[in-house]
Amino acid sequence: MEHPKQAGLDRFTDIVSGPDENINLAEAALLIAEREYPGLDPAPHLQRLDALAEQCRARLAPDSAPAEVISAVNRFLFEELGFHGDLETFNDPRNSFLNDVLERRQGIPISLSLVYIEIGRRLGLPVRGVSFPGHFLVKVEWGGERLVLDPFAGGRTLERGELERRLEHFSSERRAGWDLERLLAAASRKEILARMIRNLKSIYLNREDYPRALDAVNLILRIFPDAASELRDRAHVHDQMNSLRAAIQDYEQYLMLSPGSGDEQYICTRLADLKHSLSRLH
Repeated sequence: MEHPKQAGLDRFTDIVSGPDENINLAEAALLIAEREYPGLDPAPHLQRLDALAEQCRARLAPDSAPAEVISAVNRFLFEELGFHGDLETFNDPRNSFLNDVLERRQGIPISLSLVYIEIGRRLGLPVRGVSFPGHFLVKVEWGGERLVLDPFAGGRTLERGELERRLEHFSSERRAGWDLERLLAAASRKEILARMIRNLKSIYLNREDYPRALDAVNLILRIFPDAASELRDRAHVHDQMNSLRAAIQDYEQYLMLSPGSGDEQYICTRLADLKHSLSRLH
């Protein structure tokens, strides 16, 4: 009998391997959570999203304009139900697991945005994720209008001036070449899932929880198999876990995919050290 975690991984791979527009974002997010909760059944949580959307629909007139739907979603999710951003324990992994976010009604920008996207989609609202630097957002575009919203702040509308101010927190070097309109482009579903998992990877790396970090980076590579930075990070994790052969293989693959990268000298030095250590084992 197939292990539950392997079955979930296979299902996740099937979902993210198809065309982006066919990806069931909520189910894929729940399969990410299944890595922490083996055997987690996505169905009840998908049904909860269905039920939340229907409860919100009951508060709307049949011909409600998009702006009215947005206002209704904001009131329902953030005022009536109390969904909110978790400022006190921001790096709690539960804030990235959709089942926990729905249960605890709190999360981080990307997980609350995902709830917003899923509720909006069920109501026919054209909500798209925005992978804005440092803080995930959503946007709704219709009839030449566009609203950029922050679900972490209760669905507040962000005007251009505030968006530009948010970019000032980054160094001028990093901001070089940034264009606000390009930064407000809609994120693909694969990009949303990868960003969710990267948040988890960062948490686990900071905690030096290398087995979970390895699982996270492997999930990202299921989405983007040739992501050089993820191969580099996986090599680092293997290195920390003393998995010498795996680290060597990933470092070499990284160098093939990213010739002339800024860290090439360090990687080559580390590769030589790993190969030397491996030779002494024989």
